[in-house]
Amino acid sequence: MKRYLRPTVLLITMSLCSLSLLAQKQSINNFHFLLGKWEMKTKSGKVVERWVKHRDSLTATSYQFDAKGDSVLTEAVVLKKIDGTWHYCVTGFEKGNEGKTNFKLVSSENNVFTFENKQHDFPQKISYQNKGQAELLAWIEGNINGQQRKISFPYLRRE
Repeated sequence: MKRYLRPTVLLITMSLCSLSLLAQKQSINNFHFLLGKWEMKTKSGKVVERWVKHRDSLTATSYQFDAKGDSVLTEAVVLKKIDGTWHYCVTGFEKGNEGKTNFKLVSSENNVFTFENKQHDFPQKISYQNKGQAELLAWIEGNINGQQRKISFPYLRRE
């Protein structure tokens, strides 16, 4: 039994390592689909996320607009390499969501880029899916009080 287990464990370990390496081979150009202004309608107004390219990073700001058009900065993001690894570095400004958290790129398959921080309360994962020129799907997921949760953010390009 142990003979069969060792090759299986080795194969699984090698597969996971190769997926991690593929995720880190991404260049800044792989994230160009994020660039521009994205908008998502909500019950109380809309959320606008704007991504800008810099030499070796991307930055984003996210604003919540109410029905009157008043806005509040909810978060700022820097997508950059830290020690050769891509990170989604987010600073939250909303009450209960303040502070900085980094999420490491763990997967980049089928136009989906997933960043993870298992130590964060919620979310533990942030994903962005390139759905073409006009659409972008983002979602957050993780565990809250022992229950798995996923919240989706469907955006449309506005610029």
